[in-house]
Amino acid sequence: MNAKAGALPDINVEEFRKVVRSRRSIRRFKNDPVPDDVLADCLELATLAPNSSNLQPWEFYVVRTPELKSRVAGACLGQNAAKTAPLLIAIVARTDTWRNHARLAVEQWPEEKLPPIVEKYYRKIAPIHYNQGPFGLLGVAKKAAGFVVGLTRPVPRGPYSSNEMKVWATKSTALAAENLMLALRAHGYDSCPMEGFDECRVKKLLKIPKKGLVTMMLAAGKRAENGVYNQQYRVAQENLIHYL
Repeated sequence: MNAKAGALPDINVEEFRKVVRSRRSIRRFKNDPVPDDVLADCLELATLAPNSSNLQPWEFYVVRTPELKSRVAGACLGQNAAKTAPLLIAIVARTDTWRNHARLAVEQWPEEKLPPIVEKYYRKIAPIHYNQGPFGLLGVAKKAAGFVVGLTRPVPRGPYSSNEMKVWATKSTALAAENLMLALRAHGYDSCPMEGFDECRVKKLLKIPKKGLVTMMLAAGKRAENGVYNQQYRVAQENLIHYL
């Protein structure tokens, strides 16, 4: 699609509904591998997820080597999903790549002319907004300033610390993870997001940088006949959705 033309493709909501409703957390997989072209397409769709300031604070570590996959499955506490899936993907949030990605946003801008407001944001505003400074002192100063200014008008609140940066990066990375899971389902494959894992062991096995946060481990492949353990359940919508 030509983005400049503004043309949108026809959308079939029923096909999307099928993807969403048939996505389940699969606990057992068949041995069938996920084809390289399918995996590549799913990962590309994952990276098209919306994210804060388009700084794309994520990375994906795809584990397919049998020996390494077996060791990573062990670090995932030996869950059936991890043991039986033909591939495992560590979905990693990065709090330390924003500077480089801000620079790339300017250098690799996809249009002929870089809008002044975009250049100003990535060259001047982002370096202040996301930088916490030595020992987090800049973050403390920004928080104090935000409190004072916020008494009279709306202001962005944070991130003001390294911990808030972790939350910032994880929120965007989780959006990419959801895109990845839906993309796999659209291709006829399945997945299981896992929080039950030893992050220290996973990071060591996969050589993930120190500041990388393993948001989740994702098992992916073709679902086995006994891959879904229970009927799907959700809390009643009136407890969760509020119309104001």
